[in-house]
Amino acid sequence: MSTAFRVRGIIALVSLLSGVGWNSLPAHAQSETLTIAAANSLKDALRKVLPRFEAEHRDVNLRVIYGPSQSLRKQIEEGAPVDIFLPSLLEEIDQLEDKGLIIQGTKRTFAATSLVLITGTTLPAPVSSIQDLQTTPIHRIAVGDPKTSSVGKVAAQFLKYSKLEQKLKSHYILGEHSRAVLDLVAKGEAEIGVVYRTDAISNAGVRILDTAPVASHTPIRYGVAAAWTAQNISAAGDFIEFLLSHTIQTMLQDFGFDHVFPEAGVLQREEVKP
Repeated sequence: MSTAFRVRGIIALVSLLSGVGWNSLPAHAQSETLTIAAANSLKDALRKVLPRFEAEHRDVNLRVIYGPSQSLRKQIEEGAPVDIFLPSLLEEIDQLEDKGLIIQGTKRTFAATSLVLITGTTLPAPVSSIQDLQTTPIHRIAVGDPKTSSVGKVAAQFLKYSKLEQKLKSHYILGEHSRAVLDLVAKGEAEIGVVYRTDAISNAGVRILDTAPVASHTPIRYGVAAAWTAQNISAAGDFIEFLLSHTIQTMLQDFGFDHVFPEAGVLQREEVKP
């Protein structure tokens, strides 16, 4: 049985229990808005992907809220009217699941990426690799704020693993999310930064110097799930199926995401040299 079919079946059951059929919604319900809370690092990819969903589901209006994954998760915990949650770390969904705040059986991994060291394109790079950070003085390094962003949480794990935390922490410039870190580096306000590969390759103002070892941090697995506040249950199921489809998986790879095999629930990372 395919993953998409199972997701459809699970949400169909929820719809039945709530009195709403998968394919038998009244006309007024079929024009409802589907609200998606998505990590900032998905913005470029979703701008390309979402119009395809809208073309295939003309009775659904998409509304997307972008923000740091941790902040979005906290909003959902507080009851924000969200149908679909797309964080950059699957563990954000795990936290909601532990509290019973997602529709059971809808959690999936749909994409992945890696953590990279970047510098700006307008000035000479102070280092050429992660190893150089052990000996080369760095005055300003941009990292995500671990209190608000998943990229900050992952970067902190990497810097601690690499024994660089004590050396560099007094030189941190914190960004609220991954795009803020990118801007700090691209504008020359920080010499180097630590971001997701997918963000780095979408910004002409930065270049990748090195890739963090996979073992140095929590796997960066982008998750999807229907939130407990979901109002448009049918469209939520359609969207999850859409995201896991071969066509969309291929499109996501064009934006630098690593390939995922949702059926097996296993992440398959293709290492790409910077």
